[in-house]
Amino acid sequence: MMYRLINWDSARKRRDRLFIIAEILDIAKDGALKTQIMYKANLSFAQLNTYLNLLLETELLELTKRNRKSIYQTTKKGVEYMQNYKEIIETLSGNPNNNGNNGPKIKGGPTIYWIKKP
Repeated sequence: MMYRLINWDSARKRRDRLFIIAEILDIAKDGALKTQIMYKANLSFAQLNTYLNLLLETELLELTKRNRKSIYQTTKKGVEYMQNYKEIIETLSGNPNNNGNNGPKIKGGPTIYWIKKP
């Protein structure tokens, strides 16, 4: 079952670094071009390059060539990061979908939803 990362408060609050990393990994899970990641994650070219370099160095993303195009793909390690990030956010936000475990709600933190993709 695949989920899509959504931050409904993004218009009002800044995204933190860990959220942006999870967002990039989510966008690239099926493979994505650099410009697709940049526009979908709403990052400047300079910001995107910083994040892509970090994610490639930490092996959360891999770069492959398809038809002479550079494709960024989330690695198994990157998928594990997204799963762990989701669990942490659910625990800290008190999400009732977390197997009945309602943790504390972080005041002022982003409201993050994981919705099922059809």
